[in-house]
Amino acid sequence: MKASFINDLSLPAVAAPMFLISGPKLVIECCKNGIVGTFPALNHRTSEGFEEWLIEINTALDAFEKETGKKAAPFGVNLIVHKTNPRLHADLAICIKHKVPLIITSLGAVSELIDAVHQYGGLVFHDVIKRRHAEKAAEAGVDGLILVAAGAGGHAGTINPMSLVGEIKTFFDKTILLSGCISTGRDIASAMQMGADLAYMGTRFINVEESRADEAYQQMIIDTGASDIVYTAAVSGVSANFLRPSLEAMGITKELWANKAKVDFGEELDAEKAEAKAWKTLWSAGQGVATITDILPTADLVSRLKKEFIEAIKEQRLLLERYG
Repeated sequence: MKASFINDLSLPAVAAPMFLISGPKLVIECCKNGIVGTFPALNHRTSEGFEEWLIEINTALDAFEKETGKKAAPFGVNLIVHKTNPRLHADLAICIKHKVPLIITSLGAVSELIDAVHQYGGLVFHDVIKRRHAEKAAEAGVDGLILVAAGAGGHAGTINPMSLVGEIKTFFDKTILLSGCISTGRDIASAMQMGADLAYMGTRFINVEESRADEAYQQMIIDTGASDIVYTAAVSGVSANFLRPSLEAMGITKELWANKAKVDFGEELDAEKAEAKAWKTLWSAGQGVATITDILPTADLVSRLKKEFIEAIKEQRLLLERYG
């Protein structure tokens, strides 16, 4: 069964939860404009602060619906389901308390967590980069799979999106989200043509006014292209895509990023602090930077994406007339 909220969206898109980048302002503007807004729980340094963010988001969206009579899109929270995340249980309890509509899990699909979210009517989507991970998540009972294909920002996979979607659809008939190089409305339409139910967009939403990204980070996205994205494990020990100029600025040369081992930053930190320290100055992005040339309000971006999406669908109709 597909997620029912898809029918209420203005565009079949989700603004992905980006480490250090996504916050309440971005989530609220996404939901007001009819697409799913999300953020990582760990983007706030404490569970208490995380709960304050949830209250802020719910309050703003409730006020929007009362003032406009329009229904806001649902929002989601990303939880890292791994032993290195000491806040998992506390943050999950807060999500249950506030009945967060969508939970996005990473690094582990746990049936107990899924059952807990289902009890209050929430949905659980899990991100995967290969079939084996998808099969385990499906067995655990997730409601959707986020297929992180080659070229995506952050901890991306290496499989072509056409192959990945086609393979997963052979055994999974619930909601499928596709991530990787989706920056325009035409890209969203292409994701739908490949068989996805929703486009999962990260890098494009770094360059909006409501993003928490540094201005220099946003400018680097404008100035770079697909060939400037480096896939390396040198930053956190897990392969991810980063902007080459940001690596070079920190002294991480081609020889270093070619290594599979993590670069020694000269200080012993726990996993959460090490990740935050590295990603604050080493900027991640996907190959979708190739078509990003500006910074604009989220509302304007969603409007543009919808226009491009509709134009792309109309072109497909012309193809149907020609070849149908």
